[in-house]
Amino acid sequence: MPKPATNAERIITALDVESRAQALALVRELAAARTFKVGLELFTAEGPPLLADLKALGKDVFLDLKLHDIPNTVGEAVRVGVRHGVAMMTVHASGGVEMMSRAAETAAAEAAARGMAKPVLLGVTVLTSLKADDLAAVGMVADPAAQVRRLAALARQAGMDGIVCSAQEIEIVREVVGPERLIVTPGIRPAGAAAQDQKRVMTPALAVAKGSDYLVIGRPITQAPSPAEAFEKIVAELETA
Repeated sequence: MPKPATNAERIITALDVESRAQALALVRELAAARTFKVGLELFTAEGPPLLADLKALGKDVFLDLKLHDIPNTVGEAVRVGVRHGVAMMTVHASGGVEMMSRAAETAAAEAAARGMAKPVLLGVTVLTSLKADDLAAVGMVADPAAQVRRLAALARQAGMDGIVCSAQEIEIVREVVGPERLIVTPGIRPAGAAAQDQKRVMTPALAVAKGSDYLVIGRPITQAPSPAEAFEKIVAELETA
């Protein structure tokens, strides 16, 4: 998946819903959206058939399972993701270089063997729900920026195609990984939207100005009275920034 050509393509809509019916209704309403995130809740509920449904509707799938296991297990999970034709997948950078390298190597080999496009593999750094006290409590460096820098460097070393980080660390990550790798930013909240359970958030326009390529946005779109109108308002905010 290349860098986005339009501001509409920058937005990855998170399908944080419980069922296939809810998900597909949103996808059909959001005709202008290109990429949809399927995370743990929805994938656990509906599984691989939903990925095929999204592909049949002409949409790109961001499979956000944040894989974190021994290298062989993660590699095989990525192999299956390639077979499902997903456009993007996430692995936890804290799983280490060997785990991420196995994922990257397996994705490339499986895609080549099947004549398919290789999914973009993204190294997840520090979740946007965590702050310094949370990191310290689990024995990590009690400084989100320092931890993100460390994990982004490991992801680059391992051959990840991009990084997932909060908007507050975009500039740090760009310095570490260079201009070519993608930066995907969750925790995006349009002006005036509630932060909810996210602790390190930013508006879409400011995140793009700082260098984010893709913005993951869920509830501000999917829980709006008119999801399509909410989507278009965010695009307009980006266009006028």
